[in-house]
Amino acid sequence: MFTSISINNPIQSTYIFTAVLLLVLVLSLKRKTDNDLFSPAVTQELKGLAILFIVFSHIGYNLISDHRFLFPLSVAAGVGVNLFLFLSGFGLTMSSLKKQLSIKEFYVKRVSKLYPSLWLVIIIFFLLDYFLIDRTYSLHYIVQSFLGFFPSADSNWDVNSPLWYFTFIVAYYLIFPFIFWRRAPWLSAIIIFFAGYGLWQWNPIFLEYVMRLYKVHILAFPLGIIAGSLIYKIKNGDFINWRDKIISKYPSVKLNIKPYLKNIGRYLLLAILLFIAGYTAYYSNVGGTRLAEELTSNVTMLAIVLFFLLKKLDSRILFLFGVYSFEVYFLHWPIMSRFDIFYGYLPAWLATALYLGLFIGLAYLLQIVKDGISAGLLKLKSVL
Repeated sequence: MFTSISINNPIQSTYIFTAVLLLVLVLSLKRKTDNDLFSPAVTQELKGLAILFIVFSHIGYNLISDHRFLFPLSVAAGVGVNLFLFLSGFGLTMSSLKKQLSIKEFYVKRVSKLYPSLWLVIIIFFLLDYFLIDRTYSLHYIVQSFLGFFPSADSNWDVNSPLWYFTFIVAYYLIFPFIFWRRAPWLSAIIIFFAGYGLWQWNPIFLEYVMRLYKVHILAFPLGIIAGSLIYKIKNGDFINWRDKIISKYPSVKLNIKPYLKNIGRYLLLAILLFIAGYTAYYSNVGGTRLAEELTSNVTMLAIVLFFLLKKLDSRILFLFGVYSFEVYFLHWPIMSRFDIFYGYLPAWLATALYLGLFIGLAYLLQIVKDGISAGLLKLKSVL
């Protein structure tokens, strides 16, 4: 059974860790080289930020008994989940608008990519639980886990309680090719939103233990679809054509703004977005009504997304965490909660920093193993 960990000097440890984190983030900054709107680098950085939000929250509010540790870095787990959902909706929309796939092709290309890492991770943790802590699971639970169905998020009994999200995102992937309409992505977003809302209203008994988590995250994926359709139109020049038509018809609309005024405006807008993100993350309405909590979280998320689109610097450390965010999500909780090797022996700030490095290392190894297995299967298929 999981027992939260006690630490010494939680506030001091938070200050030290925050200072170290900020130093690493600053040292990892470089001037942006890709000026493409919503570039792959921005997407990876947002994923990196999302996984850090989630890990910090799981440490501060679930792993450590004193919730002052990592506060306020630990308050944005819901924002992190919404970022992942938003980016998933965005990515699927952009790729579907660029190239239309059949339902079979979509599942082979998209859904199949979700499972290999899951299977490797749960095999590892099933084995570790059996040999290290003499813990076993029923055959029904094991089969259910391999199918990707996690109807609970119990830190005490589930093999990996954060995997409730895997079921949630797979459901979106399964319905997406049936609902997405290339001619009207906004309509697809509305349908998917009401599908999630309908599920919450139905509240089926087989999801009763995770519905509390689902119900505050039904807006982010549809928002990603809308954002994807808008960015696709912008990249394809649709809005530029509209702007040129307006300027040609109304020449007075065109404004000549000095470069230094543009920079001042950019920095002012960045500061406003940063304030909005920080304020709404801190005053998150968690524990209030479902609508207030969800709307507040999505305001935080959108402010962060806009901030990352407007900034002129890239963060290599956030990019790195983004590349391995999926694997880190799978790995982090069981390692810390059942097989802790740092918090029981080291200052909390140092243990947290070491865990972040460990997760990246293990995620890298997991990708190597996964790629090796995939290559071996392809080779075997060609021989047969």
